[in-house]
Amino acid sequence: MARSPLTLAASVTSALPRVGVVGVGILTEGAAGRYDSALAELDDGRRVVVRAPVDAEAAPELAAEARALRALTPGVRGLLPFRAPELLGETGLGDARAVVVDFLPGYRVDAAHLPPGRGAASSIGEALAALHALPLSIVRTEGLPFRTPAQVREDVSRLLDRVESTRSAPHRLLERWRRAVQTDELWRFESAVVLGGAGAASFLFEDEDAVPVVTGVLEWHGLSVGDPATDLQWLASAPAAAEDVYLAYVSHSGRAPDALVRERARLYAELEFAKWLVHGAEAGREDIREDAVALLESLAAGVRDDNIVPDAALGVDDAIALLDRVPDAQSTPVDTSMHTDAYDPEELALWLSADEDDIAGDGPGEDADAAPANAQRRPHDDVSTAPVDISMWAQRPQPAAQANGTTGAETGDAQADAERSSDAALRRWLSD
Repeated sequence: MARSPLTLAASVTSALPRVGVVGVGILTEGAAGRYDSALAELDDGRRVVVRAPVDAEAAPELAAEARALRALTPGVRGLLPFRAPELLGETGLGDARAVVVDFLPGYRVDAAHLPPGRGAASSIGEALAALHALPLSIVRTEGLPFRTPAQVREDVSRLLDRVESTRSAPHRLLERWRRAVQTDELWRFESAVVLGGAGAASFLFEDEDAVPVVTGVLEWHGLSVGDPATDLQWLASAPAAAEDVYLAYVSHSGRAPDALVRERARLYAELEFAKWLVHGAEAGREDIREDAVALLESLAAGVRDDNIVPDAALGVDDAIALLDRVPDAQSTPVDTSMHTDAYDPEELALWLSADEDDIAGDGPGEDADAAPANAQRRPHDDVSTAPVDISMWAQRPQPAAQANGTTGAETGDAQADAERSSDAALRRWLSD
């Protein structure tokens, strides 16, 4: 039975013994029923969120959230252009544990309704770039998960073994995913501090000069070092904004270029269906297994025979074009140093449209009139989702080479030498 807001509010006084609760309200966070949550008003004027797991399966995730928030010291928070919840206290609540954090104001925007251009899309890209630029020592010091590219690749390979053992996944999808795992170029990336699978619901917005800006980030339970692409996979459900999110992410990143980050993000999005199938099979839930099989069959029809990484996906000219999109290194040094299995059928519905070739229709959007830049807002405590066709990933244009002009004999010679040096360096980089 779900705990009442009053029961949760009572736990606040236990976690924060020197404060009183003067008001309490229901808080729904779009967490697929994994937590009982409430918003409490304290006698010192603060508003806090109290959350407790609904069952034993949700408890480890909430414990991981508390551990991650403890890792965000004031110094770390000072490196981020947005706020993260502050852990205020913990207390026992029956056979579970309740966590109290401060309430972050703002609204959220459904993934399918994120508008392109300046505003929400560009601000999300900037926020993710700042997050991925955090020092890896933040995670290492706290003993949080730390995965190298080789380990990430092995994790995917093991998942595919589990999928194959169910004997329920379409053969052509397994072949598609196996080819991706065997493509060395796909796994040449730098590990970074990641949320471990961000989504549209992770970002809180407030308006600055009528433009939505990310002011807060939620859902830190997957904080780890791993593949930055895990925080980008949700963009399959935001077709209008995806390109601008990526452009902002690349232009604000001080990291080495990652030419195939979008391809890995696409792979991870597809593998969410595979995880749902494995979960259903290992839990003995025939209803989940049948649902996952239907999703996978629809996905297989949508992607047809294309590969995650097209043949000759990255040449020297493409790499030069990619470098042209990265700002010159100034004061920001380059950091040369998989996420939790949360099986949420509502989130999985994001990845496929009811029609394989069309993006699904509009969501309810009660606050649409107030949202800037055509964004359909959702308040912090009410998030919904809409299905989207994942095949949009396959249609994005590939980067084209930039032409270099000359203005004189000396300038031409200098540029030609620079181009030859860059070409040689890139060839060595691509062949490593």
